[in-house]
Amino acid sequence: MLGMAHGLLIGLLAGLSLAAPLAAPELMPRGIEALFILAGFHLRLVDRRFALRGDAKDWISHMLMAPARLLRWIATAAVALVVGDVNQVPTILAAALLCELALYPIGTIFLGRSSLSVSAGVLALLLIAAGVSEAGMVRFLFCFAIGVTACLVWLRGPDGEPRALALALGGGAAAALIALMLPVALPLALPVMTICAAWTLAHLAVLRRRPVPWRLGTPPVRVAVRSPFS
Repeated sequence: MLGMAHGLLIGLLAGLSLAAPLAAPELMPRGIEALFILAGFHLRLVDRRFALRGDAKDWISHMLMAPARLLRWIATAAVALVVGDVNQVPTILAAALLCELALYPIGTIFLGRSSLSVSAGVLALLLIAAGVSEAGMVRFLFCFAIGVTACLVWLRGPDGEPRALALALGGGAAAALIALMLPVALPLALPVMTICAAWTLAHLAVLRRRPVPWRLGTPPVRVAVRSPFS
């Protein structure tokens, strides 16, 4: 579900750039930041290593695991090219290379075995840093790190529980409301909205039913297995 949302967001940005070229330049930077967050979240979700094994090839094993995933970076740069922002294309590709070749392996080393409290603290610091940083490659790197750390928080937390799903939905709605009332807070509210959307999709993918307790009045089911040697 998260991979489908990532692809749909790329298509949505491409459609907006063609249908509303005057409004697209304002939406493009924020949309690309959301794509970097989703890319980091999805990569951490499919690659659940606690630490690197030390081999030189293992440094890029996450790229060898699913090479088709790298096409999304090219699609993201293509969207920026379609909208006419040619200067953003090398910035996006350079940030993608840094995320894949340096940021993610280093983050796996330092945060691969982190607890829920440590991951949540790092996520809060990254959100603040992304909110005060200027638009460009630095913010793209922060957004990718936010996505990776948000997935760590989800993996360490109560994944698949209805209460956690409700909190994710409520957090996303609150961030959207703040962005509508205070447009100045959009650089900070957008990463929160994207994280809550990713958490919601992840919770929906593994949502579990409430366990039904065993009742004393229910007769047990007995299965008789006859041995062929008896």
